[in-house]
Amino acid sequence: MTPPAEFAQEHDQLLEVVRAKGYQRRDEAFQLASGEYSHDFIDAKAALSHGRDLTVACDLMLKLVAADGIEFDAVGGLTMGADHFSHGIALLGQKHWFVVRKAPKGRGTNQLIEGTAIGQGTRVLLVDDVVTTGGSILKAYDAVQATGAQIVAATTLVDRGDRASRDMQDRDVPYYPVITYSDLGIEPVGQGTSAA
Repeated sequence: MTPPAEFAQEHDQLLEVVRAKGYQRRDEAFQLASGEYSHDFIDAKAALSHGRDLTVACDLMLKLVAADGIEFDAVGGLTMGADHFSHGIALLGQKHWFVVRKAPKGRGTNQLIEGTAIGQGTRVLLVDDVVTTGGSILKAYDAVQATGAQIVAATTLVDRGDRASRDMQDRDVPYYPVITYSDLGIEPVGQGTSAA
């Protein structure tokens, strides 16, 4: 998905930030958290470690969703990839934030979802930083859906493949990747890439 023309300047600015501060091309293929292999490493946390760059990213995510008339009450996703976007979008959009743990804490409230309470009647925007096969955002989707909340859209900073887009489409969730593998000029991941 290409962002609408009115957002081209912010999109291009973020693309340059990711290329300059968060992208490395490696000679040897390495294994990603998804299990796939790639020569292209993307570190969105390093890329957006300055407040100025994170603000641009969160603002653009908000604008992409709003351009389609989508409204939401709470924003969040799987820790750690979603944390900075959850907080930044909540601040800019004056929304509630939450994070989904990878597993319940095992003590205290023993919750899987921390932050604002979500449930029936809550409209949720899912967020993530770098999506490869979509495993993290789907784990967050399942956790949020189990609360009874309505997932109205999902957005990511970088999508390295096509699988997450298809998975969100199958779930009738509008999906807004800010930067795609084609924007970065890299090969998509999740197409059966081997370590060779």
